[in-house]
Amino acid sequence: MIDEILSKYRYQLLVIFAGLILVGVGVLFFKTSSFSGAKVEVLNETKTASTSGEITAEISGAVTTPGVYKLSMGARIEDLLVSSGGFSVDADRNWTDKYLNRAAKVTDGQKVYIPKTGEQTLGASAKSGGGDQSGSSSFSSDSNTLINVNTASLKELDTIPGIGQTYGQNIIDHRPYSNTQELVSKGAIKQSLYEKIKDLITIY
Repeated sequence: MIDEILSKYRYQLLVIFAGLILVGVGVLFFKTSSFSGAKVEVLNETKTASTSGEITAEISGAVTTPGVYKLSMGARIEDLLVSSGGFSVDADRNWTDKYLNRAAKVTDGQKVYIPKTGEQTLGASAKSGGGDQSGSSSFSSDSNTLINVNTASLKELDTIPGIGQTYGQNIIDHRPYSNTQELVSKGAIKQSLYEKIKDLITIY
């Protein structure tokens, strides 16, 4: 009796069975797609969170509006310049063209100083007592003690404890620097040496 029923409705049963299989495959595929989509969404949210935030930096010297500015994470020196209104009319353009890396990233708490025209000469006069003004100088208030790693000669760099001729040449080869920490990040000197000399050097 059962054999007769199976034989009579065999085609209908096959169609029903095939339909159930298709439905099952469709449900499985839908669940897999939904899970994958959720996974991608979580990754995107994580990425957005990790790149959000602000940093604070100061710019002073020959700019239109010196001060402390809040910038987005990953901002560049150029962004800080734009925020301050750009160079003032008395900015030393020759110095900025040579030594200011506008593409460098701004770090939280960093200070950037833009020298005025003539500051380098004045600094050299104070350092040499009015003699030869061709030597390098620091553009900071400590111009009598700090050595400017952006402009110092090899002989002057050699006077820094632990530098010597080799490291001195490395420092020259990797110029310019936007901050003294770049001596390490650019591979000019080692971190341990930087910790010993960081209070003896400047970039201004």
